Amino acid sequence: MEIRYPALVEPQPEGGFFVQFVDLPDTFTEGGTMEQALFHAVEVLSAMLDVKMDDGADIPPPSQDVSGAVYIAPDAKTQAALLVRQARGEMSLATLARAMETSWPATQRLENPNHWPSLKSLDRAASALGKRLVLVLE
Repeated sequence: MEIRYPALVEPQPEGGFFVQFVDLPDTFTEGGTMEQALFHAVEVLSAMLDVKMDDGADIPPPSQDVSGAVYIAPDAKTQAALLVRQARGEMSLATLARAMETSWPATQRLENPNHWPSLKSLDRAASALGKRLVLVLE
């Protein structure tokens, strides 16, 4: 699984770029250059997903094949929390904790976007969920 949200980047008449996420209409930013706009887009996407996870709000899945969109991934800790949450599905945290042979609070932290999970914890969670942990550097 990979999490990348489509965003439309529009040059502005006065200069700079405006970035609007297709699936998260309340998530947008801007930058003086394309590089700045995309950097800010990662920050605002990560922040909005963090807020939604903290609030227990529904998070829409990213749309695929949006014409003209730039696909943006949230920061690593936000992406890890969201991937664990999505992979867990209807499985309770207690069930996942038992499968990982760890405590419920330790398992709960895996879905906390403000917590940096260890690779060991992510690998154990992936195995317990019937998945495989894969890392990519961009």
